[in-house]
Parts: sequence; C-alpha cells; structure tokens
Amino acid sequence: MPHAESSADLESSQVQRLEQWAAAGSTPQQVALRCRIVLLTNRGEPVAQIARRLDVQRPTVRLWRDRVAKEGIDAVWDIAPGRGRKPSYGKSRIARLIKSTLQDKPQGSTHWSTRVMAKAQGISKSTVQRSWDDHQLKPHLTRSFKLSRDPHFVEKLTDIIGVYLTPPQNAIVLCVDEKSQIQALDRTQPGLPLKPGRCGTFTHDYKRHGTTTLFAALQVAEGRVIGECYQQHRHQESLRFLKRLDRELPSGKALHLILDNYGTHGHPKVREWLARHPRFVLHFIPTSSSWLNLVERWFAELTQKSVRRGSFHSVDDLEQAITAFLDAWNANPPPFVWTASVEKILEKVERCRRRLDQIEPGCAALKRPRPTPPQSG
Repeated sequence: MPHAESSADLESSQVQRLEQWAAAGSTPQQVALRCRIVLLTNRGEPVAQIARRLDVQRPTVRLWRDRVAKEGIDAVWDIAPGRGRKPSYGKSRIARLIKSTLQDKPQGSTHWSTRVMAKAQGISKSTVQRSWDDHQLKPHLTRSFKLSRDPHFVEKLTDIIGVYLTPPQNAIVLCVDEKSQIQALDRTQPGLPLKPGRCGTFTHDYKRHGTTTLFAALQVAEGRVIGECYQQHRHQESLRFLKRLDRELPSGKALHLILDNYGTHGHPKVREWLARHPRFVLHFIPTSSSWLNLVERWFAELTQKSVRRGSFHSVDDLEQAITAFLDAWNANPPPFVWTASVEKILEKVERCRRRLDQIEPGCAALKRPRPTPPQSG
C-alpha cells in the first residue's frame, strides 16, 4: 500500500542545487544533513525509512520536509545561533578597534601589530587577530604601485591591450625588455638542505662577483622566450638583440614589439636600423606601467625559481643558470594570457586616483591623462 506522506515536489534545478550543497566540503554538516533529508523525501521514501537511514528522529524529517515545501530550499541554511560562550566585547568595541586600525597609527611606528593594538585597546591580541581576520585586514602587508603621468596613457594603453586581445594577422607579438644588474651573489657559507620539519636555509650575507644584463623577448602566443645575457646595457646591445630576433624569427612575418621607454630604444642608430627593417612595429607602454609588459611576469618566474635562492661563484655561473632556466622553460612553455579590458583598467585607475585625491588633494601626480590626437608619421 502506498504511504500517505507527501514528497517535497522539487524542480530539477532545486534537486541539483541541494545535491551540490550536500556534496560540498565547505557546507556545514547540519545543512548537508537537511539537504539529504529533503532529497530522500523528494524521492518519495517514507519518513521512518529516512529517519533510520540518516540516524535522525522522524519529527526532524517531517520538520524539514514541511519547511522546504513552505519556504523553499534556502530554508536549509537557517542556522540558529550557537549556545556556546557569548562574545566578550560588543559590536561598538570591535568597531572602535577597526576604526583605529584604519585611521590611526601607533606612536613612532608605521602600522599596528596585534600586541600593540591589544595594549592600546585593552583587549587580548587573539581578539584583535580574529577581528582583523573577520574584516580581512592585514596591517603588516603592503603592495607597491604608481599611477602613470604619461600624457598619452589612454592611447598607449588601448594600443597595447588591443595587440594582446586581438593580435595582428600574419605577425608575431613579442614582449621585449631588459633585466639589468642581475647580481652574481655567492653565500659566505653553504646552506642547509630542506628536510621534514625544516625549510632550506642560506646565509644572510654574501659576496658579490659582478652583474649581468638579460635581454629577453617573450612570444605572447606560444610562451617561448628568446634571451641573451650581455655585460653592458647600451644601444649596441639593443641592436645585437634586435638583429638576433630578425635572424631567428620567420622572415615572412611582421614582428610587433611591446617595449618600455628606456633611452636605448629610441637611440638614433636603433631608429636608423629599424627604418631599414620595416617588419619591426614598436608599441611603447606608458611610463610607470611596466605591469603592461608580460615579459615582466616571466622575469618574476626567473627570479623566484632560479636567481633569488642561487649561489653563484662568478658571472659565468649566473649566466649558465639563466640559460638552464631558459632551456627548461622553452621545453614546455606555458603562455601568459592577458584578460583585463581597457575599460576595467581605466575604472581601477580612476578609483585609485579619486582615493589618492582624498588623501592629498591637488597632488600633481594625480593629473588625469587625457586622450590626445595621434602623432603624425
């Protein structure tokens, strides 16, 4: 005989969502249990059978069957306040703590620590840490930035992003830059190796054995990098590197180079050579906008994975390490994909500009770059 208890009569989309909630590792256990109750009810299983399967009381099964039928599936997320220890400090006390973190500084220091803030507020440092975690505050961390004052910022930005998102046909896009003054540092003592429970170590002091400069060109579509180390950083080295690109890359394709505004790129001899090789098309990034050049991201990979923790007895050792990293990278190169649009970047720049203008009204560094007519020639 069929049982008389009704099911939840859920739509397929609601069933799918309940199944996702029940399977997600971040879902609270009581919510996951309610999802399973409702799913079994929707399949038409008797209340007593569901209660035995999930090890709950039958009134619990009826409760969530009826609540979901009346209020919808979001009702399973109705979590009552815990019955544990109540907070020691009220909302107003925590609000004062957060306001002080954002607007004040401790005497003689640039930022708060948990212990200094706890002493100033008369609360425990664990309370300070929890409050900062809840509000996603990390006073000990900073990030560097600089707004460009290039009068042609918008035009250059639009040009670079256009090349990234819509590459020219029958052309190779190359991000070109120089990483100068890479130091060959030799540690004064051997470092201790990595072992369970202990990270690798190296001494804080070092011996300098000279520097090298790496010229690199990142092929945006493929991720492959052409690189070469030189002892100096002059227009002669820039020309040598351009000639290498001309030799190694297919002759039937135009080469679109994304460059910064370093002086050697505009040297008269470099301009003369480029005039005789019209397949080179230059795209200059705005000043103070190195983040627009994707090869900078590759330089970060090189520094983190090969140079920073290395120990080099000579410049030759350093250059060999750089060459080994280049070879390993080019064996299976992962391309860097640009996704940000011009509109999103300009919105972010404008928000930053408004915020800085609130801090220091009329600052000359905050003058907005305006679109200007394209230069002839």
